[in-house]
Amino acid sequence: MHKLFEFIRSIYVFLLFIIFEAVALNYYAHSSSYAQAKLLTRSNRVVGGVHGALFEVRHYFSLRRENEALLARLAETENRLAALAESGQAAESATAQIDSAFADAAWTKYVYMTARVVSSSVNKSRNFMVLDRGMADGVKTDMAVVSPRGAMVGYVVGCSDRYSVVLPVLNTSFRASGKLQRGQHFGSIVWDGFDKHAVRLTELSKYAEPQIGDTVVSTGFSHYFPEGVMIGRVTDCRMNGTRTAYDLDLDLAADLSALHRVILIDNRDQDEIRELVSSAAEQYN
Repeated sequence: MHKLFEFIRSIYVFLLFIIFEAVALNYYAHSSSYAQAKLLTRSNRVVGGVHGALFEVRHYFSLRRENEALLARLAETENRLAALAESGQAAESATAQIDSAFADAAWTKYVYMTARVVSSSVNKSRNFMVLDRGMADGVKTDMAVVSPRGAMVGYVVGCSDRYSVVLPVLNTSFRASGKLQRGQHFGSIVWDGFDKHAVRLTELSKYAEPQIGDTVVSTGFSHYFPEGVMIGRVTDCRMNGTRTAYDLDLDLAADLSALHRVILIDNRDQDEIRELVSSAAEQYN
């Protein structure tokens, strides 16, 4: 105790300074509405700067994992191109066709681009994600969004010139169709707003015979996602209340709380299909 008193006595001038400064700041903060607003603005600026610095640190340490995922995706693409080149056609002919396809992207149904996640939330019932690309970069609403490993993330619901907003799978308003990878029976992907690592596949046919560990992928029926986009794996399956269909619990393939980079997918046939359906609806309604 004696040493504690000696230590306090050695720094009492500094302690008094801190106490007087705290009292003075408190008095100043409550002296007028202008002072309160000014201090609040400065504190928000400091807190925002700290949060921005922490985000950049987390982003830096996640770069290696994201680069590995992108390299794995690139290797998978290279393997598919190699398999195509070794198919029934001569290697030179196949290579020429591939080069031609890449040279004229207008002939491809899906167009891909990458984006960085500016902000994201996973702890609400209606979460959203903001990306650093917008209309000036060719982004438009209804583009699909997947992780660097090709797992379902969400779809674009709003754009400005420089930014876009994504409705992720972790939003109670999100809707997409999914199916068992080993079959053609499909259902609806929904989120109940609780577990950020799990979603549900509902209304799956009672003849589907799902099993724990089955892989669930996109059907390609929606305008957003191509067929075969990974959604998750089955962790539980049960019949619904009327015993007419299955409800499945899925472990999400994409960890939305750790995403810093994503891939955007544009379905170039989307507008044509919608116009055709709209015309048919007007004709027969």
